[in-house]
Amino acid sequence: MRQGLAQARNHGFLWQIERDGRRSWLYGTVHVARQAWMYPGPAVLSALSRAQRLVVEVDMSDPATMAALPRLAQLNGPNPLPAALEARLQRQEEAACVGGALRRWRPEMRVTTLSVMALRDEGLDPAWGVDGFLTGLAHGLNLPVQALETPEQQMDIILQPDAAQAAEMVDTTLDELENGQARATLRRLAQAWADGRLDELETYPQWCQCLNTAFDRTLMHRLLDKRNGPMADRIAELHRTAGPVFVAVGSLHMVGSQGLPALLAARGFTVERVSWPVAPQAASGAESAPEAAASGPQETTR
Repeated sequence: MRQGLAQARNHGFLWQIERDGRRSWLYGTVHVARQAWMYPGPAVLSALSRAQRLVVEVDMSDPATMAALPRLAQLNGPNPLPAALEARLQRQEEAACVGGALRRWRPEMRVTTLSVMALRDEGLDPAWGVDGFLTGLAHGLNLPVQALETPEQQMDIILQPDAAQAAEMVDTTLDELENGQARATLRRLAQAWADGRLDELETYPQWCQCLNTAFDRTLMHRLLDKRNGPMADRIAELHRTAGPVFVAVGSLHMVGSQGLPALLAARGFTVERVSWPVAPQAASGAESAPEAAASGPQETTR
């Protein structure tokens, strides 16, 4: 860890936000990363060191959260998937070397887990998620950790209201896993984060191939826009009562007119991006040679 921090480079997207004479920070993260990426670079570490609290989407270091998530994900009752769809799901689980480990979970959770594990063979791994490392680092610095959402709210995003919608989500995600689209999208998303290319994320709806149906668009609204307003309100309240705070959430929450920077500006914050050199466009899709050599095995930004 000491070596990783000493060699860390700035990745992702950082803003300073100010209101009422107080400064906080907003950091766009990635939930699937390379090992070298999870260590905060100098600008990010400097901002974190000046905060009085780390704020994350959900605190995975909280024992109550870790107890609640498996309970909420558990399948109660018969499997809602048709037999053929269940067989496809099991084939993908076998290919990901998880076997029957996920079988007691709701199928939406099983397929979501598979989607974030899609590039482990390329070194992009949820085990190296930036949010998780920042949480551990905050505890090491005796910095309080605050969650923006509850486990129940997080699970409500993924779990579908009926069997038909659960099956549609599983079918759509399996299509993307089987045809390679999930891997391509995750790879491009992660590299855009590593390179600090906010413009690439802003055009995400145009290249993700994930908004083709009404169901896709509804799910994306639940994942992002529906959550951003309450998140912005909560960030504003924590800035007022517990600031300065360092807020770390998935980078797709940062883009567009409904992204957190825009919503916080609308709530009276002065919002300014903290910049550092952006990787050349030619590097998109692959790390530079020095970083690739330093990167061991490594999240998505949602």
